[in-house]
Amino acid sequence: MSFPPSYHTAPAKSQRELSGEVSRAKAVRTALELFATSGFKGTSIAKVAAESGLSQSGLLHHFPSKVALLSAVLEERDAEDGVFLTNEDGEAPLGWDAFDALEALVARNSTRPQLVGLFVRLSAEAVEVGHPAHTWIKDHYLGMEAWLTDAVRVGQARGDIRADAPGPVLAHRTIALVDGLQQQWLLHPGRVSMVEEFGAYMAELRARWGITPRREE
Repeated sequence: MSFPPSYHTAPAKSQRELSGEVSRAKAVRTALELFATSGFKGTSIAKVAAESGLSQSGLLHHFPSKVALLSAVLEERDAEDGVFLTNEDGEAPLGWDAFDALEALVARNSTRPQLVGLFVRLSAEAVEVGHPAHTWIKDHYLGMEAWLTDAVRVGQARGDIRADAPGPVLAHRTIALVDGLQQQWLLHPGRVSMVEEFGAYMAELRARWGITPRREE
């Protein structure tokens, strides 16, 4: 029989290990902010070290290159969104639940301008084949497309979404709207509400492609 996680005892970490974890986390958060405002190419290791209060050699101890630092930033971003989007069973929601989860993520992102800025800037830069985040951004879009396309398919199987709903097309449009709203919101936060705009889109999507359950006589 296995004990609950809280009953497992792990070796105590030394003060040096704890200090290293704090420094590493601080560097990742600082890099996120700088990548969001200056981009990958416009951010130097020296700048990240200075802003995070580390020596350059200390930063390179945790991240031997700027690419390694970028990887850590993207991993943290993906991990945060992954935990938020999955259900209690650790699985991605499907059917209309997937679109509801995405709407909730849009609302969450409206409180995280730095992460939104990071994605908008890096996704533009990473179009270049030689960019360190090129594979990451391609995988991101392929994953989003596959998830939302599957969501439509499952919704159709459940009888919640019309059989003639074009899954891939709806996936592409939804992704394009989210990305477009993020960029406009960063430029004009007082004029563009990602939450309201995406909420209106969701209402239109349900009205057009949803199936209303028949009332029992």
